[in-house]
Amino acid sequence: MPSRGRIWGGYTVILTIKTQKMTQTNEKLDPQWIVGFVDGEGCFFVGVIKNSTMTNGYQIQAEFTVVQHHRDIQVLHALKDYFQCGSVSVNHGDRYHWRVKNLKNFNEIIIPFFEKHKLKTKRRVEFERFRTICLRMGRGEHLTPEGFIEIRKLAKNLRV
Repeated sequence: MPSRGRIWGGYTVILTIKTQKMTQTNEKLDPQWIVGFVDGEGCFFVGVIKNSTMTNGYQIQAEFTVVQHHRDIQVLHALKDYFQCGSVSVNHGDRYHWRVKNLKNFNEIIIPFFEKHKLKTKRRVEFERFRTICLRMGRGEHLTPEGFIEIRKLAKNLRV
């Protein structure tokens, strides 16, 4: 099976065309490389989803996603390995995503990383808004009528 090698931020990647498996070195991705990559390719999102099983009829779901063409799926696996959370799966067509949806992972892993390693573009403003929502949810504010309304407003204005 033909394969090709690439180096991504300390990972030596062997991409086998058929299986798309990744072989990594013991090195970690460089945090500043991650910042630049997320500035360009990342998405912080908070959805308010109708759900009749919830007390107020809606569910608030925070999500951090990076999407890549299948030829670069090894980058998504490298991010998953670096952060030790999330999942890599098909986004649509020939696109894959690394997605984190767990509030504990946001508050303990993702948010502290981007507090220490600042984003450089408008994504930083989106992150700050996302961070505010996640911290409020971590305190349970989304479970009160007033807190839900406030978080819903913040989520609506998340994107710059």
